[in-house]
Amino acid sequence: MKSFRGKTVLITGAASGIGRSLAENLSLKGARLILADLNTRLLDEVTSVITRKGGTASGNYLDVTKETAFKKLIDDVVRDYGHLDCIFNNAGIGLGGEVRDIGYAEWERVLKVNLNGVIYGSIHAYKAMVKQGFGHIVNIASLEGLIPFPFTVPYVTSKYAVIGLSTGMRVEGAPLGVDVSVVCPGFIRTPIFESPVINLDREAAMKSLPMAFSISPDECARRILKGVARNKAIIPVTGLTRVLWWLARISPAIMIWLVTKNHSRTVDRIRLKQTG
Repeated sequence: MKSFRGKTVLITGAASGIGRSLAENLSLKGARLILADLNTRLLDEVTSVITRKGGTASGNYLDVTKETAFKKLIDDVVRDYGHLDCIFNNAGIGLGGEVRDIGYAEWERVLKVNLNGVIYGSIHAYKAMVKQGFGHIVNIASLEGLIPFPFTVPYVTSKYAVIGLSTGMRVEGAPLGVDVSVVCPGFIRTPIFESPVINLDREAAMKSLPMAFSISPDECARRILKGVARNKAIIPVTGLTRVLWWLARISPAIMIWLVTKNHSRTVDRIRLKQTG
């Protein structure tokens, strides 16, 4: 998609973070925006800001874990605008903790939003795009879908799956006129770092992260849109992501060794001491 001007674009998780920055940057590029989120207060704020500046945007309440609701939104977009040019499946949640401390309910919650929500958006947008003969699906994964991070294994699981989903769909979609890209941000300064943690010292955990390599959501959005415009299959947003991804492809064993070594150094400092 070389130009976004006049394109009909749906963004989930549009009320904050990367989703909001994508919406604001796409508005400047002349896109017609359908914004979706659970947080209607922040969603209304984003929509108002864009429309006051002369952009075109509508806000829609959406729980991405509800397949029927997701399908209806996509069907409504196609009915109202005649087609859907692009969807950004951006909605996601985080969870910190070690596998030994995380219950199945927490696993299920992360996978429902981060994986099922992306599946629902992808398959229903894909079917509409195949019928119309064009379109671009953009799924937001993570650096943590490329290398084996500890302390966030449910999140890692969901993001590895999103990469597999996206690259597989890209192969099938190419001869049908549908492009699929998957985005792998590194450390982006968004509210995801406020996600729940289980039996971890949040402050100590944050200090262990390489936030010196982080970038703003706005810069992240600009880099994502450049990658989408070039129809890249995998879009590693930050320099750190590119370096670690390169190393993981050259030698997965070395990457696992490095991550394991770092985990051994930090686990006692990050993990809360059990009492009683």
